[in-house]
Amino acid sequence: MSDGTDPWLVVGLGNPGPEYAANRHNVGFMVADLLAERIGGKFKRAQKAQAQVLEGRVGSPGPGSRRVVVAKPMSFMNLSGGPVNALREFYKVPVDRVVAVHDELDVDFGSLRLKSGGGDNGHNGLKSMTKAMGADYHRVRFGIGRPPGRMQVADFVLKDFSSTERKELAFLVDRAADAVECLLAEGLERAQSAYNS
Repeated sequence: MSDGTDPWLVVGLGNPGPEYAANRHNVGFMVADLLAERIGGKFKRAQKAQAQVLEGRVGSPGPGSRRVVVAKPMSFMNLSGGPVNALREFYKVPVDRVVAVHDELDVDFGSLRLKSGGGDNGHNGLKSMTKAMGADYHRVRFGIGRPPGRMQVADFVLKDFSSTERKELAFLVDRAADAVECLLAEGLERAQSAYNS
């Protein structure tokens, strides 16, 4: 476990632009925005990558706090790997200290799953990240469930959350941000036992 001086890179995955802001596919951006709010800073354009970044600390002040770079790639989901890897190299963050926050079809809406490594499960943002830097990064998988009926996956992820889902969304985004902070401060196993549902 680090002493808090080595940075973590927390990447919220999504698509840039107001037309995508409330889509299911953009829940990673929503969590990143909340983490930025908690840190008390504003995103700025990264010098070395097509991304918005914010540097700060998360967790309680003192030994529990962790240095973190929160990032939102501005390259569109399918090309996330290039900006993420450029940031990782610029900030000298090992792959196992990268956390991707993303929507997950195979987890029910309202549930979270944290894990390290593994496949991309058809998620194009993860596919791009894995191609760019290997698979040994952490994932905070925000459940969005499967599309209803015969709706295509691509249509489902690029639609806004339903009115019923929106009633719970702020609470769930808050919980996902808590899970990220717990992962950084206390490690994967502790975060899994507290937040996997």
